[in-house]
Amino acid sequence: MAGDRERFLAILKEKSYEKKKVILSSGRESDFYIDCKQATLDAEGAVLTGRLLYEMLEEDGMPEAVGGITLGADPIVTAVSMTSALRGTPIPAFIIRKEPKKHGTAQWIEGIRNLRSGMKVAIVEDVVTTGGSTLRAIERAEEVGLVVSRVLCLVDRNEGGADFLSEKGYRLEPMFLKEDVENA
Repeated sequence: MAGDRERFLAILKEKSYEKKKVILSSGRESDFYIDCKQATLDAEGAVLTGRLLYEMLEEDGMPEAVGGITLGADPIVTAVSMTSALRGTPIPAFIIRKEPKKHGTAQWIEGIRNLRSGMKVAIVEDVVTTGGSTLRAIERAEEVGLVVSRVLCLVDRNEGGADFLSEKGYRLEPMFLKEDVENA
């Protein structure tokens, strides 16, 4: 796993990290940006994402499904679900919309037919800053009866998100901290 972590960190640094002023989804201004989609949508990055997160989940109790809020979590949950199937322990993925579907079933969650009430799930994020979008994903999952047992992210920006989620009763498990990516 150490070699995979080092390689994925190098891909994150090369493809996802930029030193520039940006406004984050939290509304905060930052002097750097980490766009994990650039790494998770890379072929090798996708394989490593699935493998590394699957191994993190396996260490502390595998959930019955893995999901997250669109768009950052989409390639992540797909990679984890595919890895689980390749390892003979398939777990479904689900995607939480930012707003309900405007037609048809008007649902918040895609992949709902693969889930059942009471199912233990992990919520994953690409980058956590304040924890606000992560909490919204958790709340949407719980509204349909899912039990959120794990919360993971690729990168924790160390800007209060982990503390915020902890206050709400959830422990954030980051793969990397922003310093890891900056110093890679």
